[in-house]
Amino acid sequence: MKERRITRRIRVGSVPVGGGAPVSVQSMTATDTRDVRATVGQIRSLAREGCEIVRVAVPDEAAAKAFRKIRAASPIPVIADIHFNHRLAIACAEAGADALRINPGNIGGEENTLRVLRSARENRIPVRIGVNAGSLEKDVLRKHGGPTARALAESAARWARFCEKARFTNLKFSLKASDVPTTVEAYRIFSRRFDYPLHIGVTEAGTLISGAVKSAVGLGILLSEGIGDTLRVSITGPPEDEVRIGWRILKSLGLRDRGPDFISCPTCGRVSIDVVGIAQEVERRLSRLPVPLKIAVMGCAVNGPGEAREADVGVAGGRGEGLIFVKGEIVKKVKEKDIVAELVRYAERLAGGRKAH
Repeated sequence: MKERRITRRIRVGSVPVGGGAPVSVQSMTATDTRDVRATVGQIRSLAREGCEIVRVAVPDEAAAKAFRKIRAASPIPVIADIHFNHRLAIACAEAGADALRINPGNIGGEENTLRVLRSARENRIPVRIGVNAGSLEKDVLRKHGGPTARALAESAARWARFCEKARFTNLKFSLKASDVPTTVEAYRIFSRRFDYPLHIGVTEAGTLISGAVKSAVGLGILLSEGIGDTLRVSITGPPEDEVRIGWRILKSLGLRDRGPDFISCPTCGRVSIDVVGIAQEVERRLSRLPVPLKIAVMGCAVNGPGEAREADVGVAGGRGEGLIFVKGEIVKKVKEKDIVAELVRYAERLAGGRKAH
């Protein structure tokens, strides 16, 4: 792991971004923004899962009008996501947006971008310049023969210089493609030239498994190289899953800790308890614990006792029974049907004495 790249510090509402601040986990609502109740409900659900900043699509004037109510009711900072119409960005800035996300490639040219920057300055909020492989400028595409990593980096650099010329530097950048190598290299190139905070992600990554894998690989590479100040995992599915996966990525790299770390064996012919069912039920019942406990479900005597002993709470399975470990010590032997209840009971007891991270 390389040291975190030190970037400029900005603030998205109450959340510091860059300048050594913790990597924050973001997501985006999947509701119709015009439906205030549904959108606020989903934001609250995301916040419960650990989402720290949320992005909301604003496709039309009705959504822009709803945005004010959404922001007022949101427990976390809200970014207005704008495409095609700069007036919507201005309306959301005036309605209390904590930040704006625009793509200069489709916002209507330099004059409209300047109008957005002026509004952001007046309302003292940052702007994320979101460069996307699917909407690069035509001259950049011609020069590089397509949406390559260098094309993404050149587009982002162009808009960084444009904003600097306009004396607006309250910025965050993203450079996203739908494949990992292009995305990673684009961020590498840009981060060598500029010290703006970076929002990292792989766009249109796919359904749950595909999206989780692409994001884990792409974001894992960047974060291990010290690149990235905020992240979003993009999947075709419930946005709550994006947040859970994002936190798991940060936890796996030792960058942040939130909630339990579940360990379970992959099973083999030596297993004589229902490891899969037990592990899934334990995770379901304990996944929302806010403290970083290590919980192990192991199926046999090969690695089971060692792994369970290293966990805060664990079980090593035997023939229709299991040894329950707490902090490295065997506390009891229980029947298989009681394993879940005992693991949950001891984990919740430990969690009561642990400080949430």
